[in-house]
Amino acid sequence: MQTIKQLIDLLTLKQLDESKFIGENYQAPWGRVFGGQVLAQSLNAAYRTVPANRTAHSMHGYFILGGDLDIPITYEVDTIRNGGSFTTRRVVAKQNGKAIFNMAASFQTIQEGVDHQITMPNLTSPDNLVTGLEEIENIKEVDPKIYYRLKMVLPEVFIFKSVNRIINKLAKNNVPFSNIWMRSAEDVIADLPMKQQLLAYVSDYNLLTTATFPHREQLNKGNTFYASLDHALWFHRDFDFDDWLLYAMDSPSASNSRGFSRGSIFNRQGILVASVAQEGLMRQSRS
Repeated sequence: MQTIKQLIDLLTLKQLDESKFIGENYQAPWGRVFGGQVLAQSLNAAYRTVPANRTAHSMHGYFILGGDLDIPITYEVDTIRNGGSFTTRRVVAKQNGKAIFNMAASFQTIQEGVDHQITMPNLTSPDNLVTGLEEIENIKEVDPKIYYRLKMVLPEVFIFKSVNRIINKLAKNNVPFSNIWMRSAEDVIADLPMKQQLLAYVSDYNLLTTATFPHREQLNKGNTFYASLDHALWFHRDFDFDDWLLYAMDSPSASNSRGFSRGSIFNRQGILVASVAQEGLMRQSRS
């Protein structure tokens, strides 16, 4: 996937009937359906059943089974409630008749009210940082295996710039904090619902990795299986992908083979546009 248009086309599902939709899969190099894709496609399905004057303010999903890249995903939408101010939808994603993911989303009309937010961290400007691709070039000769694995995972449609040199944090134990600037690789012409779907897609990058930082020396030994278990996203304010967004992440806890991470997404002006939380599986092989 090389362009934003291709990504938008992927997220825009084909409608089968009033409440059922179907979508194809990004051929993820790690061999199973990318969680961010399912998050975004499920939001697309829900949006197709709500009034045009309502926008998503939150979504909460659970990953049930790993998705098969070769099988299209069917999304079934349940109309839970159509209220005066809020609309609630439940979406179940299925392959071969089995649920692989379910999600609840809530939509709201625009309303006036009180307004506050936390302050964005004072960090190095993205103008003074190298891209993820430029960063991993430094290890191409030292560890070509890791280089090609990381290059394969980095998406072409988004640019990431790590404030704290993520390569170093993947090698040695470190504090569970990560700050990454991100933006689209090209201009995005889209309405707010589609921008939210794109944000759902990209919000699944780098989040679980933050929970691994205090344990890299142990997790790097042998085989470790990683998978998103759940994902929650709150949309606070409008935003654009044409300029940098800061994804400020931390991991308060890891236990019982699960890592918990959360993130705050700010625009370059320091406006908090979204919040994210996720638990993921970090299970080491016993062999």
